Amino acid sequence: MTTVQPTAKDSDIYKKYWSRAYAESLDEQDSLKHLRREFIIPSKSDLKSTTLVKPSTSNEQTCEPCIYFCGNSLGLQPRRTAERISSHLSAWASKGVMGHFVEHEDSVLPAFVNIDDVVAEKMAPLVGASKSEVAVMETLTANLHLLMASFYRPTKERYKIILESKAFPSDHYAVESQIRHHNLDPLHAMVLIEPADAKTSTISTSHILSTIDEHASSTALILLPGIQYYTGQYLDIKRITAHAHSHGLIIGWDLAHAVGNVDVQLHDWGADFAAWCNYKYVNSGPGAIAGLFIHEKHGHVNTAAIRDNKQGFRPRLSGWWGGSRASKFEMGNHFIPIPGAAGFQLGNPSALAVTALLASLEIFALTSMSAIRAKSIMLTRYLEDLLAPFSENAEKDDIRLFKIITPSNPAERGAQLSLQLNPGLLEGVMKLLADAGLVVDERKPDVIRVAPAPLYNTYAEVWDFVRVFRSACQRIQTEQRASGKNVSASLGNDQKGWSLVK
Repeated sequence: MTTVQPTAKDSDIYKKYWSRAYAESLDEQDSLKHLRREFIIPSKSDLKSTTLVKPSTSNEQTCEPCIYFCGNSLGLQPRRTAERISSHLSAWASKGVMGHFVEHEDSVLPAFVNIDDVVAEKMAPLVGASKSEVAVMETLTANLHLLMASFYRPTKERYKIILESKAFPSDHYAVESQIRHHNLDPLHAMVLIEPADAKTSTISTSHILSTIDEHASSTALILLPGIQYYTGQYLDIKRITAHAHSHGLIIGWDLAHAVGNVDVQLHDWGADFAAWCNYKYVNSGPGAIAGLFIHEKHGHVNTAAIRDNKQGFRPRLSGWWGGSRASKFEMGNHFIPIPGAAGFQLGNPSALAVTALLASLEIFALTSMSAIRAKSIMLTRYLEDLLAPFSENAEKDDIRLFKIITPSNPAERGAQLSLQLNPGLLEGVMKLLADAGLVVDERKPDVIRVAPAPLYNTYAEVWDFVRVFRSACQRIQTEQRASGKNVSASLGNDQKGWSLVK
């Protein structure tokens, strides 16, 4: 199946490409279309209701569904989530503390004490890791702190942390606070990578590599996003990691917008560590329990050395749940970590939160990340093609409504396209989209992020979205011009690039 745009504008093929019937034909060919039934799609009336609406347990949608392109912010609820959580609550209610050790014949859930281990095994394929390299625990920012406590070991000569200048605020705060925790000055110890061209929002791989080269001799750690949250740019994790290692540097990755979105291979690419949340493309609910990756080379445990009062494992902030399973309930004070990522756990995770994650991972197990990624590339390409005539590629200045700031190369992006609207359009356009039952998110002053998720979104939804979105932009722009407001029709006249969002 292909969505490659025809070039002959007067041809029947070209006209067919722009029709809703063509979008529907792509949906018919979609090998993952059955997975949409695994999710509860809010209806347009649900979105506007001021009271809670009990979701239907049936796959039949009685009310018109909304178009939900916001999985990059919060994924939709799997239908099986409520069932799994109900089973967990029943086990807790009927067994109490014994639920930690008892499995039930009529439930797919493991005993409470084992559930995080089972879920880590199901999580591993999403990040290209072995089971021992993944732990399900804490939240993203907490895990970043725990990982930096282990991997950021500044010395007099090497003390800097390299990150992007527009990192998600929590990442920036975490890095800055870690630097201050070591009594260092962030002004000198933080290296912020800016786009080489101030008029663009993306950072080229070559520029990242040259920044590493420039600061390698004084750097202790690199922390970068797998996918940049604002632009949707997918960084070349494999190449950047290899380059960092050529300088003997530790490099970690924030995969908040990458996990469940692109087919990463953390083990094979040699990443030292990574952390992510599970409420976006992994669909595990608001504030869902997070995950982390520790490459196996950092997870070794030498028990003989530990018993000889030597370190025997990588330094870390330790807790009871990360201790050896064989001696965990002996309640001793001699810490021997579980080999691998599990040895970085602190307290026992919420079995309720892990159950919600398990429900979603069961859906991922019905397919593969390579299949998800293949559909995502086509779905987002189709979105880009339909948007192009009204973007910076428009043939006439007066019909340009926005600029796509996400890279056009599918290998350099995930599901998301970030659309930078003409000045002054954002508020009005967002209202019209909401009124029409279209869910996307905004990043002020002028960016809308649109992320069709391959597990539950369709080509027909892409077609419908573009029709409504184009109309909304045109209407607000026309109204502003009629009112005498100075709105640039050409993004080139008003574009300030990265400086707008710093």
